[in-house]
Amino acid sequence: MDTVLTLSEKRITREKVGKPLLWLGMVSMVMVFAGLTSAYVVRQEKGDWLKFDLPQLFYVSTAVIMISSVTMNWALAAAKKNDLKNLKIAVSITLMLGLIFIICQFNAWSVLYNQKIVFAGKYSNASGSFLYILTGLHMLHLAGGIMALGVVWIKSLGEKYNSENLYGIKLCAIFWHFLDLLWIYLFLFLLFVR
Repeated sequence: MDTVLTLSEKRITREKVGKPLLWLGMVSMVMVFAGLTSAYVVRQEKGDWLKFDLPQLFYVSTAVIMISSVTMNWALAAAKKNDLKNLKIAVSITLMLGLIFIICQFNAWSVLYNQKIVFAGKYSNASGSFLYILTGLHMLHLAGGIMALGVVWIKSLGEKYNSENLYGIKLCAIFWHFLDLLWIYLFLFLLFVR
């Protein structure tokens, strides 16, 4: 006998599974970055560690991603109020800020490269390599966040979210805030653990 789930039952099942899986994914990301920052500290103690200033664009990208968390909250609040106009505006701004963050990161890497702080090769040093690994891995996760934001943006343009249907935007907001906090941790770590 086949069990046919109603649309409501499928939605409830998806919601019971989705959030724990997101949290599991975020915990595993925390463990990866904890391991990498621990390795950074251990390697730094061995000596021959090149000290250099972080590019100013890292400060700019930090401000950008922090503002994007504010606009993500705005989007969620608008959806809760069925304010579809502000939802579309807020999600669009959040997506734009996410893309600006990525542009800032690539430009910061260009500044570092021009200062001969490279990932590998003749001029490489472990400090530069770790910086590229940490920021590059964050960028990879942020790309996933941008994809999730893109889906939320398309659905918001199609007016799929409202006070009765918040699940997708809630999950996206949780992940986006996680990426924001993760970047702040990495930025402060790289700034003060020199």
